[in-house]
Amino acid sequence: MFPQRLDSSLAYDIAKAMMDGFNRHYRLFRTESARAKHRFETADWHGQQRAQRERIEFYDLRVKECVMRLEKEFKAGEQPMDVWHQIKLHYIGLLVNHHQPELAETFFNSVTTKILHRTHFHNDFIFVRPAVSTEYIENDEPAARPTYRSYYPTLATLRETIVRIIDNFQLQHAFEDLERDAGDVLDAMSGRLSHVKLRANFQIQVLSSLFYRNKGAYVVGKIINGFVELPFALPILHKPAGPGCDAGRGQAPGDSGPLAIDAALFGEDDLQALFSFARAYFMVDMEIPSAYVQFLRSLMPRKPRNEIYNALGLAKQGKTLFYRDFLYHLRHSSDKFRSAPGIKGMVMLVFDLPSFPYVFKLIKDYYPPQKDTTREQIKGKYLLVKQHDRVGRMADTLEYSEVAFARDRFEDALIEEIRQFAPSQLEISDRDGDGHEEVIIKHLYIERRMIPLNIYLQEAFDAGLDDARAREQVERAVIEYGNAIKDLVAANIFPGDMLWKNFGVTRNGKVVFYDYDEIEYLTDCNFRRVPAPRNEEEEMSGEVWYSVGPRDVFPETFGPFLLGNDTVREVFMKHHSDLLDAAFWQSHKERIQAGHVHDVFPYDRDRRFVHRFAREAPR
Repeated sequence: MFPQRLDSSLAYDIAKAMMDGFNRHYRLFRTESARAKHRFETADWHGQQRAQRERIEFYDLRVKECVMRLEKEFKAGEQPMDVWHQIKLHYIGLLVNHHQPELAETFFNSVTTKILHRTHFHNDFIFVRPAVSTEYIENDEPAARPTYRSYYPTLATLRETIVRIIDNFQLQHAFEDLERDAGDVLDAMSGRLSHVKLRANFQIQVLSSLFYRNKGAYVVGKIINGFVELPFALPILHKPAGPGCDAGRGQAPGDSGPLAIDAALFGEDDLQALFSFARAYFMVDMEIPSAYVQFLRSLMPRKPRNEIYNALGLAKQGKTLFYRDFLYHLRHSSDKFRSAPGIKGMVMLVFDLPSFPYVFKLIKDYYPPQKDTTREQIKGKYLLVKQHDRVGRMADTLEYSEVAFARDRFEDALIEEIRQFAPSQLEISDRDGDGHEEVIIKHLYIERRMIPLNIYLQEAFDAGLDDARAREQVERAVIEYGNAIKDLVAANIFPGDMLWKNFGVTRNGKVVFYDYDEIEYLTDCNFRRVPAPRNEEEEMSGEVWYSVGPRDVFPETFGPFLLGNDTVREVFMKHHSDLLDAAFWQSHKERIQAGHVHDVFPYDRDRRFVHRFAREAPR
């Protein structure tokens, strides 16, 4: 029970110290996000990537700092529970009029569970549900920047309004021809507005901060006309420096030309692709993140709030919201966790809840001899993916420890499978003492569920390739598979195990990689051709007769494992035969080592305003 009176001054001091710890965290987080503007202006691509990696570590560092301060100054872990009840109530008071209350609640949870060594999300000392509303938070200070700006053009002034929208971001790097770019955007808009009557409320709303990721800066907003709202995004890129440069291959940091609007993206699907769970987090300077999430939710109503927080770099808040959504789903469902369908992995044990669109992955205790790895090495691979630019081709993961599930929601066969392959990760007990037995998983990853690519292909094979739709499904999947690998290559990633089962198909038909235990940086691999046999004995040998180093990769050997089906081979060889050539991989490795950062677009290349580059291309 909560105390009737707040009579502990120590409780207030601890709550205030925790709030100071959070405020320091968000101040540093926001400062680093704001610096993305300068890195974009100066084409500091490596700096941008480094900042994105380092920012992910900010949260845990600030939590650790706060825990150390509370233990040193207040011996917080030794305080009785009635003091901790008061700490939470004082903290709630400090959240009134705060601009990031939901993030501060999550920070409180992180610090408190570290000090009290709580293993479960359910207790009176943390925020199981939000205590303070995030609705309609505003900064009323005169110099404060609004969450979004509204513009009220007419058809006659649309072009100059587009120019004004871009100018308001005050980018300190010149555009090649902003008037021309505005015309390109207007042309793209005209197809949606030319036969539409403009209503009294016709307006354009644009979020006040640009969204920075990799080599792009994105304007994000919506067009409102009557009862219709049309989401849009405008990617701004640096043009390649110098005549004749390939606009699609990337350039070295600092080596760039003037700015240009590269495309105009419209509609929820385009925005979903831009904010995909398979892409790196944006850097955005937000004073009131909940207001940004609310605006983005109006553009993508099907996207869970937890994934929007993740996309904004607020992954801990994303985890909190995911877990709340998960608990809510469990209360309103009755199906059971089961072993996930598909080919069993050698390193990860995967299970799911059929009614819930995610899968749960835990690292096994034992691996076959060909998997020369350890639990810590596997966790390191997943951390690499978390910190890397995922270029729309690697699924984001949520990492949890000591997760409790109701025992009666597990199929017995799944419990036995965990006991057999990951006994160190399993505890079954009534740890809370409430009379209900629970399954406690020590450590797991959670990912969006996709259709495994091998199953997706098999569905088409089962339908029969004489069926035009089935054949189209195979062709599309194989082309997408190769494109996914090439995007990973451009991002300096070698997938390691390229079997079909390690890739999944999303709702929009994108192929995404999700098995990370053999992932490597491309630049750490040595790509070789298989040496010609020196004699007949070597040619006929079933064993490898040549030396193979631990980082050696022989791309021409991929074929037998991937291309057993004739139709698959035909499509693959037509579109992606270069993936079987060591020279392809080696050339990309050398470009990356030379400092080049490749362009990987979160939209189809045919959406680009490529004609503007062609205007000046040498004939």
